[in-house]
Amino acid sequence: MRRRLSVCSVLALLIAVALSACGSSGSSDNGVAAKSPDAIVTASSNALLGVTTVHVSGAFVSSGVPTALNLYLVSHKGARGSMSQSGLSFQLVSVGGEVYINGSPAFWRHFGGNAAAALFNGKWLKAPATGQFSSLSSLTNLSQLFNKLLGQHGTLTKSAVKSVDGQSVVPVTDTTNGGTLYVATTGKPYPVAIIKTGSGGGRIDFSDFDQPVKLAAPANAIDISQLR
Repeated sequence: MRRRLSVCSVLALLIAVALSACGSSGSSDNGVAAKSPDAIVTASSNALLGVTTVHVSGAFVSSGVPTALNLYLVSHKGARGSMSQSGLSFQLVSVGGEVYINGSPAFWRHFGGNAAAALFNGKWLKAPATGQFSSLSSLTNLSQLFNKLLGQHGTLTKSAVKSVDGQSVVPVTDTTNGGTLYVATTGKPYPVAIIKTGSGGGRIDFSDFDQPVKLAAPANAIDISQLR
C-alpha cells in the first residue's frame, strides 16, 4: 500500500471527533542524500523511532480549519504540550493510559456551554486514552504520529540538498498529493520539517531529539467517568 506525505493527515483533534530548527548530532555527511526517495523516508522514520524524546510543533490548515500543535513526545510513555483549532486551545498530557485536558474558557464554552466553562475553568479533565479519545491519544504516540504524518503517498521525488533553518537537508516531495519532507543530511537522518504549500498547507517541525522531558499526570484531575 502506498503512503501519502501530507500535513493535513495529522488532524484528528479532540472533541470534534473525540488536534524550530532541528539539531542533528554531529556534522558529518550521513549519506542519506544519495539514497532513493523511498529509502530516505524509511531512514528518517527509523531515525525518529529510535529517539527517546522529540519536540513536534507547527501550524497548518485542515479542511479550512487553522490548527496548531506544540507537543513534547516521550517514546513508549506519552506526551505533554498544547493544541488549538480555530483559536480554541487546550493543554494536554498523555501518560499511564490516561489523557488529561485543560482547556481555555473559550474551548469549554464552545463544546459544553457556559456550565462547562464554569465547571472546568482552570481544571484538568481525565479520561482513558481509548474510546472517544483514541484519535487524540494517537497524536501523542511517537510511532503513530509519524505514520499519520507520512500516511499514504503517491510518487516521491528528491531534490538537491539545501538548508532549512541552518540545517542541511534533502527534500523528498510527494508529487501526487503535495507535501515535502526535509531530512537531515548530517548526523542522524532525522526529519527536520514537513511542509505543504497552498490553502490546505502548513508546516510541522521536529526538534530537541533525546532532550530531557518531564512527564507526569496533573494532580486533582476530574475523572470524566464521574460526570456520566
